[in-house]
Amino acid sequence: MDNETFNMSLRKFLKQVGVTSQQALEAHVRDSGLTSGTLPARVVLTIDGQTFEHVVTGEIELGDG
Repeated sequence: MDNETFNMSLRKFLKQVGVTSQQALEAHVRDSGLTSGTLPARVVLTIDGQTFEHVVTGEIELGDG
């Protein structure tokens, strides 16, 4: 494994995940009319063909409206 190639590819993938996830969440909040409170969130990362799963949970605060 070439660490430099792996790290660059991993960072590119994670940036894509972050940007597209933020856009999807913003659209959901806008389209659903939510204005306040919190959204419980869960992200599951898997690798096709591998027995790998990483779960991140948290809350996204919308504020007071």
